[in-house]
Amino acid sequence: MLGFFRSFLKSRLGVILALVFLALIALAFAGADITGSRFGGVAGGDRAASVGGDRIGIGDLGKTVTRAFEAERQQAPTLTMKDFLEQGALDDALSSMVDRTAMLEWGKKYGIVASSRLIDSEIAKIPAFQGPDGKFSQTTYKQLIAQRGLTEAGVRNDIGQGLVARQILVPAGFGATMPRDAAMRYAAQIKERRDGVIATIPSLAFAPKQPATDQQLDAFYKANLGRYRQPERRTVRYAFLDEAALKNVPAPTDGEVAERYKLNAATYAASETRTVTQVIVPTEAAARALAAEVSGGKAIEAAAKEKGLGATKLPDLTRDALSSQASDAVAAAVFAAAQGQVAAPARSPIGWHVIRVDAIARKPGKTLDQAKAEIVAAMTLEKRRAALTDMSAKIEQQFENGTSLSDVAKSMGLTVQTTAPLLATGQVFGKPAEKAPADIAPLLSAAFSMEREGEPQISEVPGSAKFALFDVGEITEAAPAPLAQIKDVVARDYAADQGSAQAKIASDKVMAALAKGTPLADALKALGVALPAPQAVNMERQQLAAAGGRVPAPLALMFSMAKKTSKRLEAPGKQGWFIVTLNDIIPGQVAANDPMLPTIQRELGAAAGRELADELRTAIRNEIGVKRNETAIAALRKQLTGGQ
Repeated sequence: MLGFFRSFLKSRLGVILALVFLALIALAFAGADITGSRFGGVAGGDRAASVGGDRIGIGDLGKTVTRAFEAERQQAPTLTMKDFLEQGALDDALSSMVDRTAMLEWGKKYGIVASSRLIDSEIAKIPAFQGPDGKFSQTTYKQLIAQRGLTEAGVRNDIGQGLVARQILVPAGFGATMPRDAAMRYAAQIKERRDGVIATIPSLAFAPKQPATDQQLDAFYKANLGRYRQPERRTVRYAFLDEAALKNVPAPTDGEVAERYKLNAATYAASETRTVTQVIVPTEAAARALAAEVSGGKAIEAAAKEKGLGATKLPDLTRDALSSQASDAVAAAVFAAAQGQVAAPARSPIGWHVIRVDAIARKPGKTLDQAKAEIVAAMTLEKRRAALTDMSAKIEQQFENGTSLSDVAKSMGLTVQTTAPLLATGQVFGKPAEKAPADIAPLLSAAFSMEREGEPQISEVPGSAKFALFDVGEITEAAPAPLAQIKDVVARDYAADQGSAQAKIASDKVMAALAKGTPLADALKALGVALPAPQAVNMERQQLAAAGGRVPAPLALMFSMAKKTSKRLEAPGKQGWFIVTLNDIIPGQVAANDPMLPTIQRELGAAAGRELADELRTAIRNEIGVKRNETAIAALRKQLTGGQ
């Protein structure tokens, strides 16, 4: 979820480099409206942290977090600021800002800086700042940073900080290596195999036999409201505006058609293209000799190959195109030759051309009368699209003036439809298999950003020739589901909760029996309760690694245990307990020429480099001195969440 900051803190070198250009990240957050952010007046002052002789403003921290939040919302529309901050976003953002500021201060102290020219060159490399010609555009640069509510000084400062961080940290971790023996030991550990058993003791197996009373369920429900919280959902009202709504769009006049014909005279003029095969030789004598061979019946490809040359096929060339590619003389010779003939050798700046004319395609021209029908069709389509765009602009103006969606739709004869309650993901609330109609899926992001019902907008539907008029019909805030709707779920959770204490007692008994040498199967049987059969596990550590971050907790525990031991692990949500027994550890065998060794050695070296860079980063912090303003940070957290 917090990829924006997590990668920084989990791998400090990668972090600093990933956040080298914070300003550019801000520019990427096209959906973030930061111009209205106000964080300067929080309690505790306007300083989030002091870093040496510099400071990090509370306003800058607030804007950074807001931008990151808006970026995450593009990937997870249901994310709330409260959830975002609970995952550590505020602390992560401040930590990254402190790191960069500390390194800038440290760099100044020891003469490591980013010159204005270096910053200029980095800015010029950024694609977002390039004009239509692919080169840096000062106008585009200034417009873009202004649109994002940034200042040129702020952008340059962020880039400068990143460049200094790169100069400091990259050398610190560069060239770090890990001895081959260490890589072999690590590889052996990866190939290590473990044999064991995982038993489950579910809480429901020990749940009360008597169903819970209404009073018990009500008390349990109130004590666990967060567990039953349902996400915000909205209904979307919408109508589509297409060409069917257009009336009295004037047809193209004869004068307009004639003007279009004149404007595109080249399109309607007669044309001729030729497909040719070409060989280029250095001298006129060689060209004439080769042309004579081909004219005598030898294939141009074979003749060229005998002389160590290559023949190239050039399809559908116009005279102008050939002139541009070679020369006027070459084009004149080729277009004077008949199909199947070899053109007279002609010279260009790169040599003498021997060309065989393979095919000739002639397209007759069209008179105004002949072209009129297609011109009228194209211009009619253009006029209707222009009229539709004009109509959409007028509708937008009506919305801005306070006219409702229903009134606008009624005046235009459009039908307003209403969706079922939708989640921000597009799913129908309560029906995970159903989604919003495909036509309105692109509108959901805007619909879920509306602050209240009845704020209509108009938007072009991507990939179609129509516009959508839409607003939010009803907003149901995120809240716990009524007990009456989920009584069965609450009853099951209550039973599991009540059985949890007994399940723990049962797991205590099993662990005590195992400590005395009782086999696991016998210890479970002694509980006198029907339980799931224990699962045998026999796998290598590399199989565990292949699962990435989705390794079940009991398996992860098994690969951290000592041989001939048993451990207990609580299941999430008081659902029960796992008993993990490790019977044997079979060491991995790695040959000296194992192909995985170079990769492991390289990865361990990179990890060592990150450790070195991380230690330098910490040392720099300590030398420069960092002091957080916890009062101001807490006030900002409260302000960002609206006091939640």
